[in-house]
Amino acid sequence: MKRYTRARAHARVPYPGTSNTGGIIQPGAWGHRPASHRGSLSEAARRPGLCGCPSGPSWRQPARGATSRSGGGGGETEEVAPTRAPPTSRRRRRRRRRFVFVSTGVPPAGSQVSFPQRPGRHREAPMTFGRHPRARRLLARLSGRRRGACARAMEPPRCFALELPGCTLAHFAVGELAPGARPDPRVAALLGPPGRSYSLSVPETGGVGARVRAARLHQHLRQQLRRGPFQRCELRRLLGYRPDGGAGALQHGFLLRDPRDSPDTRQALLELLDACPEAPRPLLAEFSGDRLCQLWQRPWERRDGRGWRQLGGERVGPAPEPALHPVVPDLPSAGVFPHREAACAVLEACTSFIPEAREVLDLVDQCPEQVQKGRFPVIVIEGLDATGKTTVTQSVSDSLKAVLLKSPPSCISQWRKIFDDEPTIIRRAFYSLGNYIVASEIAKESTKSPVVVDRYWHSTATYAIATEVSGGLQHLPPIHHPIYQWPRDLLKPDLILLLTVSPEERMQRIEGRGMEKTREEAELETNSIFRQKVEVCYQRMENPGCHVVDASPSREKVLQMVLSVIQNNCNYL
Repeated sequence: MKRYTRARAHARVPYPGTSNTGGIIQPGAWGHRPASHRGSLSEAARRPGLCGCPSGPSWRQPARGATSRSGGGGGETEEVAPTRAPPTSRRRRRRRRRFVFVSTGVPPAGSQVSFPQRPGRHREAPMTFGRHPRARRLLARLSGRRRGACARAMEPPRCFALELPGCTLAHFAVGELAPGARPDPRVAALLGPPGRSYSLSVPETGGVGARVRAARLHQHLRQQLRRGPFQRCELRRLLGYRPDGGAGALQHGFLLRDPRDSPDTRQALLELLDACPEAPRPLLAEFSGDRLCQLWQRPWERRDGRGWRQLGGERVGPAPEPALHPVVPDLPSAGVFPHREAACAVLEACTSFIPEAREVLDLVDQCPEQVQKGRFPVIVIEGLDATGKTTVTQSVSDSLKAVLLKSPPSCISQWRKIFDDEPTIIRRAFYSLGNYIVASEIAKESTKSPVVVDRYWHSTATYAIATEVSGGLQHLPPIHHPIYQWPRDLLKPDLILLLTVSPEERMQRIEGRGMEKTREEAELETNSIFRQKVEVCYQRMENPGCHVVDASPSREKVLQMVLSVIQNNCNYL
């Protein structure tokens, strides 16, 4: 009798996977009985019937003390059989109460289901399927666990691209390791002992405003990680990404390597995160090795009002190098804006902390969205700093009796220093909108005379690509990639000239100028790889492309070559 009562209690728990067409419910997962077939099991029904056993009888008459009512279940039938033969030991007696239900249907919605009662207590227990409190809690618990397990199974592994000396990249994965990838010994040397390494990254999820806040937080962390107790540590660029490249997949951050494994470094990192704003909050993790020479990443989590705690670790292993740099698909929203609205959205998100952004937007709103060039030619002269660009543009405009324009234009160039101190996404949005303001001036002036422009869209795009794409030249977007195409809503010039000089001569000219340098100009001087990336991006620009002119000879000879190119390509002069 005790055995019967427990079987009744288990039968009251509905199985969340029951379908309208019926089906097999696995052992240990309990369903309900159709309303037209209720009652207990006879001894004949308890004989082996399913799961590979000889089939036994179907439902029998209710046992003594059980209740049975008609519930309008129609002609549905249900068979119940034990999963194994009746055991003899006490432990196996408990297993006998687990049955496999085979149902060809389910009761209609709202039908009443009753369960057999203990003898002597002739009380009915009517209930609607799925409305019992225990059933609801069990359904929620089981469905939540299954969804979480399914999401973890479908989630691709998180990969990282670590910039090494010489502008090379090393890739590694955390979590589910990529099959067939070869381990990189440079990763183990940087992440494993001796010493300790920390990853500090900023997630980029949400709209334009969230992206702007993440970029400013990333710049703030970079400034802080070069001061105080972090000065004795090695700081490297770290990019988190997913192989599928989904939305919000990038995490720009840093790898901080402490060769002495000092506890002060960890404490300083936690204090730095405490001082950061709530949204977005940087993600901190540290790397360590075990006795089997395996690397592990253990993240840190902030408990509200209770400090920080370290979570369980995940394996660190090799990851294959992607065919395309992970940041390239994100460039149209991070600096190489394909149209004016994308750049305006970035500055719109900056108006709360950069008042000048509103003034730039007001000037852009006064420009027509679509402008047409006049009948006179428009020549753009591009080039790195100290290539003679200013001298050549002035000489060409004098020779052609042309109007000389500059980008950014004079109406917003007074705020250039403010935006140069901001992250790439804000800085490039400022220069991109300056190009649209210049385009409206080009459309007006080209109806009266030739126009010479000192820098235009190519300069904005090349610096953005070279800055955002980490690594060396081999990691740049390939030739003919759409990122090198001219924006569809920006006025095109007739000719673009790219002035080049040797690196040695350019350095001599820079030393002789003595002018204040921007951040990118200073990086051009100290980082030869960055300079080469800018030059290669200039040469890969298309529609229109750049005509390369060697600006090393004398001023008169360079002017003669430039005028010759203009005559051959613009049919002018």
